[in-house]
Amino acid sequence: MVPESKLDKTEHGLIPKGEGWFVLNMRDAVWRHVDGRGAVCVVGDDFEGERQFEQLGVNPFVLRPGEPMAMYHWEADQEDFLVVSGEAVLIIEGEERQLRAWDFVHCPPNTKHVIVGAGTGPCLVIAIGAREHDSLGFTVDEVAKRHGASVEEETNDGGQAYARFPSREPTAYRDGWLPE
Repeated sequence: MVPESKLDKTEHGLIPKGEGWFVLNMRDAVWRHVDGRGAVCVVGDDFEGERQFEQLGVNPFVLRPGEPMAMYHWEADQEDFLVVSGEAVLIIEGEERQLRAWDFVHCPPNTKHVIVGAGTGPCLVIAIGAREHDSLGFTVDEVAKRHGASVEEETNDGGQAYARFPSREPTAYRDGWLPE
Protein backbone atom coordinates (compact mmCIF):
# COMPACT_ATOMS: atom_id res chain seq x y z
CA MET A 1 0.00 0.00 0.00
CA VAL A 2 1.38 3.43 -0.96
CA PRO A 3 1.40 5.78 2.05
CA GLU A 4 0.14 9.34 2.12
CA SER A 5 2.86 12.02 2.06
CA LYS A 6 2.67 14.53 4.88
CA LEU A 7 2.34 18.23 4.04
CA ASP A 8 4.73 20.51 5.90
CA LYS A 9 3.81 24.11 6.56
CA THR A 10 6.52 26.66 5.66
CA GLU A 11 6.47 30.44 5.77
CA HIS A 12 5.51 30.40 2.06
CA GLY A 13 2.94 27.60 2.04
CA LEU A 14 2.62 23.83 2.15
CA ILE A 15 5.08 21.36 0.65
CA PRO A 16 4.88 17.56 0.48
CA LYS A 17 7.54 15.72 2.47
CA GLY A 18 8.55 12.16 1.79
CA GLU A 19 7.30 9.51 -0.57
CA GLY A 20 3.62 8.92 -1.17
CA TRP A 21 0.48 10.37 -2.58
CA PHE A 22 -1.01 13.72 -1.57
CA VAL A 23 -3.66 16.29 -2.40
CA LEU A 24 -2.67 19.95 -2.27
CA ASN A 25 -4.54 23.01 -3.50
CA MET A 26 -2.23 25.23 -5.56
CA ARG A 27 -3.38 28.29 -3.57
CA ASP A 28 -1.94 26.66 -0.42
CA ALA A 29 1.35 25.56 -2.00
CA VAL A 30 4.76 27.25 -2.20
CA TRP A 31 5.36 29.39 -5.28
CA ARG A 32 8.41 31.17 -6.73
CA HIS A 33 8.09 34.66 -8.22
CA VAL A 34 10.06 37.62 -9.49
CA ASP A 35 8.79 40.55 -11.52
CA GLY A 36 9.62 40.09 -15.20
CA ARG A 37 9.78 36.28 -15.03
CA GLY A 38 6.36 35.37 -13.70
CA ALA A 39 5.37 32.97 -10.96
CA VAL A 40 5.60 29.18 -10.77
CA CYS A 41 4.08 26.75 -8.27
CA VAL A 42 6.73 24.31 -7.10
CA VAL A 43 4.70 21.47 -5.58
CA GLY A 44 7.20 18.63 -5.29
CA ASP A 45 9.03 19.70 -8.43
CA ASP A 46 10.95 22.90 -7.87
CA PHE A 47 11.45 24.25 -11.37
CA GLU A 48 14.57 26.13 -10.26
CA GLY A 49 15.85 23.80 -7.58
CA GLU A 50 15.48 20.26 -6.31
CA ARG A 51 13.27 17.92 -8.30
CA GLN A 52 11.38 15.54 -6.05
CA PHE A 53 9.25 13.79 -8.68
CA GLU A 54 11.29 11.15 -10.49
CA GLN A 55 9.24 10.59 -13.62
CA LEU A 56 7.04 13.61 -14.26
CA GLY A 57 7.15 17.31 -13.45
CA VAL A 58 4.04 19.47 -13.35
CA ASN A 59 4.31 23.22 -12.81
CA PRO A 60 1.61 25.88 -13.15
CA PHE A 61 3.11 29.16 -14.42
CA VAL A 62 1.46 32.58 -14.23
CA LEU A 63 2.88 35.00 -16.79
CA ARG A 64 2.03 38.64 -17.30
CA PRO A 65 2.27 40.09 -20.82
CA GLY A 66 5.91 40.04 -21.95
CA GLU A 67 7.14 37.67 -19.22
CA PRO A 68 8.97 34.60 -20.55
CA MET A 69 8.37 31.27 -18.83
CA ALA A 70 12.00 30.33 -19.48
CA MET A 71 14.76 30.99 -21.96
CA TYR A 72 14.47 29.45 -25.43
CA HIS A 73 15.67 25.88 -24.93
CA TRP A 74 15.39 22.19 -25.74
CA GLU A 75 15.13 19.26 -23.36
CA ALA A 76 16.09 15.61 -23.83
CA ASP A 77 12.63 14.56 -22.62
CA GLN A 78 9.23 15.54 -23.95
CA GLU A 79 7.29 18.48 -22.53
CA ASP A 80 3.67 19.51 -22.87
CA PHE A 81 1.92 22.76 -22.06
CA LEU A 82 -1.74 23.60 -21.53
CA VAL A 83 -2.88 27.23 -21.58
CA VAL A 84 -5.70 27.36 -19.03
CA SER A 85 -6.47 31.08 -19.22
CA GLY A 86 -5.19 34.21 -20.92
CA GLU A 87 -2.98 34.56 -23.96
CA ALA A 88 0.63 33.73 -24.74
CA VAL A 89 3.14 33.54 -27.55
CA LEU A 90 4.84 30.24 -28.31
CA ILE A 91 8.22 30.40 -30.01
CA ILE A 92 8.93 26.91 -31.33
CA GLU A 93 11.68 25.87 -33.73
CA GLY A 94 12.16 29.54 -34.66
CA GLU A 95 8.47 30.16 -35.42
CA GLU A 96 6.00 32.29 -33.49
CA ARG A 97 2.47 31.06 -32.69
CA GLN A 98 -0.30 32.76 -30.74
CA LEU A 99 -1.83 30.74 -27.89
CA ARG A 100 -5.11 31.20 -26.06
CA ALA A 101 -7.05 29.36 -23.36
CA TRP A 102 -7.22 25.59 -23.87
CA ASP A 103 -4.47 25.47 -26.49
CA PHE A 104 -2.27 22.42 -25.93
CA VAL A 105 1.38 22.33 -27.04
CA HIS A 106 3.32 19.08 -27.39
CA CYS A 107 7.13 19.24 -27.62
CA PRO A 108 8.84 15.94 -28.47
CA PRO A 109 12.39 15.53 -27.12
CA ASN A 110 14.87 18.13 -28.43
CA THR A 111 12.19 20.60 -29.61
CA LYS A 112 13.41 24.18 -29.18
CA HIS A 113 10.74 26.30 -27.51
CA VAL A 114 9.66 28.97 -25.02
CA ILE A 115 6.33 30.52 -23.99
CA VAL A 116 5.91 34.24 -23.28
CA GLY A 117 2.87 35.87 -21.67
CA ALA A 118 0.80 38.06 -24.03
CA GLY A 119 -2.54 39.83 -24.23
CA THR A 120 -3.80 42.28 -21.61
CA GLY A 121 -3.72 40.20 -18.44
CA PRO A 122 -2.14 37.19 -16.78
CA CYS A 123 -1.82 33.85 -18.55
CA LEU A 124 -1.93 30.51 -16.71
CA VAL A 125 0.09 27.73 -18.36
CA ILE A 126 0.45 24.21 -16.95
CA ALA A 127 3.86 22.74 -17.88
CA ILE A 128 4.27 18.96 -17.83
CA GLY A 129 7.62 17.32 -18.48
CA ALA A 130 9.16 13.89 -18.39
CA ARG A 131 12.21 13.46 -16.14
CA GLU A 132 14.10 10.47 -17.57
CA HIS A 133 17.15 12.22 -19.04
CA ASP A 134 17.13 15.61 -17.29
CA SER A 135 19.38 17.38 -19.79
CA LEU A 136 18.76 20.57 -21.72
CA GLY A 137 20.40 23.26 -23.78
CA PHE A 138 19.77 26.91 -24.49
CA THR A 139 20.11 28.10 -28.08
CA VAL A 140 20.22 31.51 -29.70
CA ASP A 141 17.06 32.40 -31.62
CA GLU A 142 16.19 35.74 -33.25
CA VAL A 143 12.42 35.37 -32.74
CA ALA A 144 12.90 34.54 -29.05
CA LYS A 145 15.36 37.45 -28.78
CA ARG A 146 12.59 39.88 -29.84
CA HIS A 147 10.64 38.66 -26.80
CA GLY A 148 13.61 38.83 -24.38
CA ALA A 149 13.71 35.03 -24.18
CA SER A 150 16.96 34.05 -25.91
CA VAL A 151 20.49 33.57 -24.65
CA GLU A 152 23.31 35.50 -26.31
CA GLU A 153 25.49 32.38 -26.62
CA GLU A 154 24.52 28.71 -26.75
CA THR A 155 25.00 26.88 -23.46
CA ASN A 156 23.94 23.81 -21.50
CA ASP A 157 24.46 25.70 -18.24
CA GLY A 158 21.21 27.00 -16.75
CA GLY A 159 23.13 29.32 -14.43
CA GLN A 160 24.74 30.98 -17.43
CA ALA A 161 21.46 31.10 -19.38
CA TYR A 162 19.67 32.91 -16.55
CA ALA A 163 22.60 34.97 -15.22
CA ARG A 164 21.08 38.29 -16.33
CA PHE A 165 17.82 37.62 -14.48
CA PRO A 166 17.08 37.79 -10.78
CA SER A 167 16.03 34.41 -9.38
CA ARG A 168 12.42 33.66 -8.60
CA GLU A 169 12.15 33.76 -4.82
CA PRO A 170 9.91 31.53 -2.67
CA THR A 171 6.60 33.19 -1.89
CA ALA A 172 3.07 32.39 -0.86
CA TYR A 173 0.28 32.35 -3.44
CA ARG A 174 -1.06 35.79 -4.36
CA ASP A 175 -4.72 36.44 -5.08
CA GLY A 176 -5.44 36.70 -8.79
CA TRP A 177 -2.72 34.34 -10.01
CA LEU A 178 -5.18 31.50 -10.57
CA PRO A 179 -8.61 31.88 -12.15
CA GLU A 180 -11.65 30.99 -10.06
